[in-house]
Amino acid sequence: MAKILIVDDSRTSRKVLRGILEEGGHEVVDEAVNGQEGVQKFQACKPDIVTMDITMPVLDGMEALKMIKALKPDMKVVMVTAAGQKSKMIDCIKLGANEFLTKPFDKEEIVSVINKLS
Repeated sequence: MAKILIVDDSRTSRKVLRGILEEGGHEVVDEAVNGQEGVQKFQACKPDIVTMDITMPVLDGMEALKMIKALKPDMKVVMVTAAGQKSKMIDCIKLGANEFLTKPFDKEEIVSVINKLS
């Protein structure tokens, strides 16, 4: 079982992702609504895995990814993207992202990716 922090500005996305992860036997330790809050909560709750939306207000997912990797280089971060963000996905891989999930969420894909990392 992995401890997971969900960072996404969409309440619906957070709710759906939490449901899938908890059903898959993982523990969601907290949620954040933007990258800045995500970095703060990452430091506070020390999750095993962070799911990070790319497009968010205040601080986007790529900047938050950079900050988390600077704090903990071996942190497992799964980026969440909408379809059609391929160039951003490549940038995220260069910044150290471990995996990707695409919206709309696919339950099997999410459980498989998280299980592989945990």
